[in-house]
Amino acid sequence: MLSRLRPLTGPRYGWLAGLPVLALVWVGAASFAAPSVEQALESAGARIGAEASAGSPEPWLRVSAFGRDLIAKGEAPGPAQEDAALRRLAALSGPRLIRSEVSLIGEASPFVWTATRGGGDAIALSGSRPAEIGRAALAALVTADLPATTRLSDEAKAARGAPPGFPAAAAFSLARLRELAKGGTATLTGSVIEIKGEALSVAAYDALRTAFAEPPRGYSFGRLEILPPTVADARFGVERRPDGGLVLTGHVPTEAARAGIRAVAAETAEGAFVDDRTQTARGLPAAVDADALARFSLRLAGLLRQGEVRFADGRVSVSGDALDSQAREEIAGLLRDARPAGVGAGSVAVGASPLSPYKVAIRREADAVVLTGHLPDAAARERLLAALRPRFFRERIVDRTRLAEGAPAGLAEALEAAVPSLATLASGEVAVADSVLTLSGESLYRQSAQRLTDSLPRALPPAWTGRVTVQAPGAPSQSDAETCRSRFASETARPLVFEPGSALLKTGFYPQLDALAALVKACPGLRIAVSGHVDPPGTKPKPATDPAVPQTASIAKNAASKNAAARNGAAKSAVAKNTVTKSVAKDAAPGKAPAPNASKDAKPGAKPGPSKKPETAAKAAAAHGTVATNAVAPVPPATTDGAGTAAPAEDKAETKAAATVASSDLAAPEPDLARQRALAILDYLLAAGVPLDRIVVGEASRPAALGIGFEPRP
Repeated sequence: MLSRLRPLTGPRYGWLAGLPVLALVWVGAASFAAPSVEQALESAGARIGAEASAGSPEPWLRVSAFGRDLIAKGEAPGPAQEDAALRRLAALSGPRLIRSEVSLIGEASPFVWTATRGGGDAIALSGSRPAEIGRAALAALVTADLPATTRLSDEAKAARGAPPGFPAAAAFSLARLRELAKGGTATLTGSVIEIKGEALSVAAYDALRTAFAEPPRGYSFGRLEILPPTVADARFGVERRPDGGLVLTGHVPTEAARAGIRAVAAETAEGAFVDDRTQTARGLPAAVDADALARFSLRLAGLLRQGEVRFADGRVSVSGDALDSQAREEIAGLLRDARPAGVGAGSVAVGASPLSPYKVAIRREADAVVLTGHLPDAAARERLLAALRPRFFRERIVDRTRLAEGAPAGLAEALEAAVPSLATLASGEVAVADSVLTLSGESLYRQSAQRLTDSLPRALPPAWTGRVTVQAPGAPSQSDAETCRSRFASETARPLVFEPGSALLKTGFYPQLDALAALVKACPGLRIAVSGHVDPPGTKPKPATDPAVPQTASIAKNAASKNAAARNGAAKSAVAKNTVTKSVAKDAAPGKAPAPNASKDAKPGAKPGPSKKPETAAKAAAAHGTVATNAVAPVPPATTDGAGTAAPAEDKAETKAAATVASSDLAAPEPDLARQRALAILDYLLAAGVPLDRIVVGEASRPAALGIGFEPRP
């Protein structure tokens, strides 16, 4: 067997030894030749694509080569252009196969464009894009305000039917998409914008809510499903101020939860202010119910005269002064026995100072009479309830008073004396602070309000002081000096801080400024100075002139014009009054018969004729030699303006002064940013009805942390 095996050598089998060498030569030749063929085909295809797209917003034909195969992609304007391009590709020498993925530009109805947030700065586009705008041109428009690191992956197909203003709406949507986490989407369906996703941070969530206040022109918002961000240190706090107001801090999971918490806080504050500084964010432990936690915290805060309730690290802590010694025990009991599920008990540092001032209030609401504050004992409480029931038998009487020592002498008698007066008001309140009783509210009749001012102080026990600030129909309400001082401190407690580099009012300023304007109008003796604040160190300054802020010159000129107009009207009224008085005195002189024209003018329903000029009336009165005994003070000599009408010399001087202010202001530099902010506040308060002589701009600027300053002036 072995003898039959012969070696594969010799002339007959020698060619087999050269096969490996031949294979290596073929592979090497193919590897060098393939790139050159592929590159040549791609170059030829690119040339055909550019020629086929002549006259289009962008090259619509994109050709790529894979070996000797050509792949054509793009959106052809029409069937003829598609066929012509494919025929030219087929005419090339060298391609083995031509695969067409070309589609035709059609009408998209509805026109849908979607952007999806990827990882990092990546954004993927899909759906339809306007055919009349090139892909590159559209990308430049929609990313103009985005960071340079933004990476677009545009797979949207060109189509007709895009709504007007599409680039602006797409840019708005991409800007909002950057505030969302990975997976967030922004979709334009026709002219409707829908955005969904989770906010990256608390600041991003607030920025989205601000941006959603107004859509781009011509567009509207559809579904906006923005999940609040998740924070690692979710917390909640309630601060009780000495005046009874509440400041809410920390996080709330949803806007609906915020509304419910604010309602409970308003009830706890019992008429005092509620300052909501909470932020919308998730992150509470799964076992903790946010609503139950907030209600529990507010219940504890209701037992404080001043102090703070804080939830952090899973525990609730309380510090401050309790309403009374009984409240201190109640706080300890609630933390021990009534905590919500998942909430632990933290530290308790609560004292009970003597009540000063000793307060109690009776507030008449729409369908109830609510009692709050303190009473000395159960007998005083029953005595007060016995006085209320016959007077308010149709209303619910809600007793929230507590028992505490330190009541002023005669408290029960003073409250009994005030109940009949409160019953005459449509709505109002009896408030006691030590031995001072104040009745405020609205009366249905002016005479009744006037009687209360005299009768209530006399009905109080000796050594008691009674104050009445009751508003009657047609009469503006006014507050006493002490009430004005107290309310002024309360209304200006929260600092107003502008955005860095801006003097534009925030929408959050309006409620506080409206309340301050109402207070100034209700307090005739109150004058205030407004001081602006500077920006934090290192903030880039904004140009001094802000077109939305009134400047010093405009305010001064407007004030001068208003004063001139008021004096001009008063002067003309005085001239007319003087003329009429003299005429009446002449006609009523003894032995004189009434003038014919006077009796004619006196007819009922007679149409009034044109009034005489003051000069003519004065000459007529002088001709008859009559002088009115009740004539008004002499009117300053009149000068004639350019229109030929008489104008008092004082008005002319005022106009000249206003012109001098305006001309000098043109050359003077505009105020700095702190003064611009003070002027913006001043302009708002003037528009809200604050008299010009009751408000001034302070000279000194304040640090940014203190915000706008409001100071009472004598």
